[in-house]
This record gives sequence, C-alpha cells and structure tokens, in this order.
Amino acid sequence: MWLGNAVLSQYRTKDTETSADLGIIQTATLTLLGLIIGFTFSMAIARYDLRQNYEEAEANAVGTEFLRADLLPSNTAETIKGLLNEYLDQRILFYSEQDQETAKKITRRTNELEKALWNELLPIARTQSTPAIALVVSGMNDVINSRGYTQAAWWNRIPIAAWCLMAAIAIGANILVGFGARNFKSNIGLFMIFPMMVSIAFFLIADIDSPRGGVIRIDPRNLIDLKHNIAPKNSVANSMGDQK
Repeated sequence: MWLGNAVLSQYRTKDTETSADLGIIQTATLTLLGLIIGFTFSMAIARYDLRQNYEEAEANAVGTEFLRADLLPSNTAETIKGLLNEYLDQRILFYSEQDQETAKKITRRTNELEKALWNELLPIARTQSTPAIALVVSGMNDVINSRGYTQAAWWNRIPIAAWCLMAAIAIGANILVGFGARNFKSNIGLFMIFPMMVSIAFFLIADIDSPRGGVIRIDPRNLIDLKHNIAPKNSVANSMGDQK
C-alpha cells in the first residue's frame, strides 16, 4: 500500500475520468480478492471436516475390531486386544502431538503395531477359514485402512502455488488502494485496517488448513471416548485373572 501511494501515485492523473476508471479497477480487484479468500476458506473448511470425519471413522473401526476379537481363540483375542489398546494410545498421540520428531516416532510405532496385529491374526486366518474369522480379518483391514485415509487427509493441504497466487492478488489490491488514496499520510492508521484484515483472513485459512500446528486443531474426542470405554473392560479382565 505504501508502494502504491509513495512511488506509483506520482504517475496518477487528476482528471475525473481516470479517477472513475481507477475506482472500477479497485472495486473489481477487491471483489476478486474477496472471492478468492472465500473460495480458499471453503477449501480449508472442507479439509478440516474431512479430518474430523476420518477421526470418527478410526474410532469406529478400532472399537468394532476390539469387539470382534472375542470371536478368536482366547489367547489370540487377549493379545490382539492388548495390541489394539496400545494402537489406540498411539492414534490419540498422533492427534495430540505437534512436534515433528515426536510425530515420526508415533508413526513408526504405529506401523510396528499394525504389523504385529496382522502377524498375530494371519496364522488363525490361514488355519481357520470360517465366516467369523473372515469378519475379524475384515475388521482389521478397516482399522489399517482408516489410518491410511487419515494420513492422506492430513497430507492434503492447500497447494503452495494457490497461496502464492492469492498473495499476489492481495498485494496488487493493496497497491491499488494506496495508489488511489488521497490523504494516505494523514490517515495511515485508517488505511492499515485493510491489510490487517487481509492478514487475519490469511492466518485463519492457514490455521484451519494446518492439522498439526496452530490454534484450531482436531480434537480426538471419539478416540479418547473409546479409550475410556475400553479401559474399564481391561481392568475388570485383569482383576479376574489375578483372582484366578
């Protein structure tokens, strides 16, 4: 905006027709900027809603497989339930931690648990080809797939090229506002409102689009609620085992 007023305004003519044309260009540019910001905001909201839906799907998949594990032989069922319980802890940490290094450790541990779950289930599936076992295998596949869908949704961000183009339009709009300003120096505080509002809009879009950092984040309340529902069952089973 300062560039448009201090540098480019010296080329501005004072005739009425040019001022009217400048007003049309300013209006068109600001309207375009508003549309682009609104469209990008809707993209960020859609991605945020998708990540929330996948968190709910993960909780449903893990909870269903935890119940289906009772169809397995008792020793295998207890082992798979224990692994699912630890897997659930890692999924909650995935949504809670912001540090990139910690996130990488969580991903590695999650991969290890998925392999352990599958290796535990595979011998039973090969030796007992019953509908019940097929149901358990299908549930385990849903658990693994739901985590993959979540990871893909977290990688699906607004492209850098879109940010650059939106920033270019915003800079051009600010230059045009400064170019058309008559009393920029005396009303500089007033003219600062527009770039501040644009910056706040950009910050809001970036914050919603960022799944791991920022102020607005995905709360894994479905996974936490599932953890609370599973924990009492585990404690009761352990206490009965101790009594025996």
